[in-house]
Amino acid sequence: MRLGIGSYAYAWSIGVPGHLPARPLTVFDLLAEAVRLGVRVIQVCDNLPLTSLTGGELDEFERRAVAAGVAVEVGMRGLQPDHVRAHLRLAQRFHSPFVRLVVDGPGDEPSPAEVVARLRALLPEFQRAGVKVAVENHDRFQARTLVGIIEQVGAEDAGICLDTVNSFGALEGPEVVVQQLAPYTLNLHVKDFTIQRMASKMGFVLTGCPAGEGRLDLPWLLGQLRRVGRDVNAILETWPPWGPTLEATLDRERLWAETSVRHLRQLIPD
Repeated sequence: MRLGIGSYAYAWSIGVPGHLPARPLTVFDLLAEAVRLGVRVIQVCDNLPLTSLTGGELDEFERRAVAAGVAVEVGMRGLQPDHVRAHLRLAQRFHSPFVRLVVDGPGDEPSPAEVVARLRALLPEFQRAGVKVAVENHDRFQARTLVGIIEQVGAEDAGICLDTVNSFGALEGPEVVVQQLAPYTLNLHVKDFTIQRMASKMGFVLTGCPAGEGRLDLPWLLGQLRRVGRDVNAILETWPPWGPTLEATLDRERLWAETSVRHLRQLIPD
């Protein structure tokens, strides 16, 4: 298991709708952050798409990553065949063992049967490339549905990108999700969180926090993966809250990355 950082550890720095920094973080900046933090893996996902780079930029990014000794994992969103194929080519280029996939795209939320059919149609190309599909538990499907998708596609060619928080959107916490998805996990998104009652006492709020400061039992999580023989990379993601300014939010995001990596190094020394 190696520790890495993902582009979703820097979502505010890259830019979210309505909040675009004067100088958005680039893939080159993400690579520089990995070097600064002393991690050897980065995962570049749909909020920082590699498909937006020119051929020359891809060449330069690949050169810098190789020189820095940092592995690149490829992530994407959506199940449009040509879009998937473009990321498969990138995975081959960067020797990413999988393409991390969020199945929902803009205006397209396929049913489980549709997900299986689309992945099966693309599977021969993935097999020839020696690349697997890592479907993320993003929030719409419960864990048992995701297990069904992977088993129908074929667990030898597909698996799960296990996110530690997303499945709350499907009314499932880490205990349920990890128990069911750990045996199929190809990649781990480490995202810590807190759950607090609102000041009005009328409901709860789930928010992000630096790794090791929230409700996520990290030793348990890593132990569960090891118990089922899943030696996968752990990619840091964070959910820093907004405020009071964009500049303060960007500073918090950067500090959370530092704090999280420092804590995770106690558990994942590489």
